[in-house]
Amino acid sequence: MSVERNLENSRQLTYTQAIREALFQAMKKDSSICILGQGINDDIGIFGTTTDLYKQFGEERTIETPLAEAGMMGIAAGMALNGLKPIYFHIRVDFLMLTMDQIVNHISKFSYMSGGQCNVPMVIWAATGKGWGSGAQHSQALQGLFMHIPGLKIVMPSNPFDAKGLMLTAIEDKNPVLILEHRDNFNQKAYVPEDMYKIPFGQGRVCIEGKDITIIAVSEMVLQAIKAAEKLKNKGISVEVIDLRTLNPLDKDIMIKSALKTKRVIIADTGWKTDGVSAELSSIIYDNLYDKLLCKIERIALPDIPTPASYSLERAFYKGEQDICFVAERMMEESCSENDRFK
Repeated sequence: MSVERNLENSRQLTYTQAIREALFQAMKKDSSICILGQGINDDIGIFGTTTDLYKQFGEERTIETPLAEAGMMGIAAGMALNGLKPIYFHIRVDFLMLTMDQIVNHISKFSYMSGGQCNVPMVIWAATGKGWGSGAQHSQALQGLFMHIPGLKIVMPSNPFDAKGLMLTAIEDKNPVLILEHRDNFNQKAYVPEDMYKIPFGQGRVCIEGKDITIIAVSEMVLQAIKAAEKLKNKGISVEVIDLRTLNPLDKDIMIKSALKTKRVIIADTGWKTDGVSAELSSIIYDNLYDKLLCKIERIALPDIPTPASYSLERAFYKGEQDICFVAERMMEESCSENDRFK
């Protein structure tokens, strides 16, 4: 079932409430779905996404895990290979580094190696992004690393509506899906339908239509791009904002169509710049539109240093609407004649 946004409807949920509702509805409908992770049955319940689900479904389907990520990921994979649909929660994406053997060498490859006869219907969920002083080991954005792995779908929602719809799509997928949720998104509140609905993977959306500059954004940077677009509008700059929703599969068509219209592109990612998501997206656009663009693609991403723990350094480290506005204004001011292109 596909549902469009109904902005006039008054029913509103926070981002985490939307995820919890998706889990509750899916688990009620399908008894093969189970969740596991460290802290899922705590009072808070993974930022509120799993709160009290054990009371509705029992601890046989809401499994508290020990600090043994590699082993538990193997157990989750075994569950998926034997008829269950596990959703494995990690409170921080950094902890997935302990599970890389299972994800890279096994889970993502079973379907391909078996010619589609062996599926792994599991969801891996992890929080990413700003850590409020959590530092280099607890606040990383590693989507570029996982995007490099064939056989692994990658979902990065930006709002409560998409968070629910993409979660329900992920649960029904026959093979592994990695959902990376940015912590800065969790306090958003927006319209979310009460009914179950799915959002197709590989289908981005145009958040704002514009004619001067395209901003292709990922996860929390979508919100920053929308804020920047509103400010730039007051300065006479018309910005089109694209929310990719998923990184694998990737909606290349929506990127190319928008870039062809505006001929100026900014890519805003929550991860690092070198060899990251922004580099791959830039390559796709250049491959298709190199001779059509009016100026070089600008990339807004993290500097290539470990995440600082100091609050003041964090503010300088992370990128946002001000960085987007600065780049967009400079892009419009620069000469974009045929002779000056890409100087």
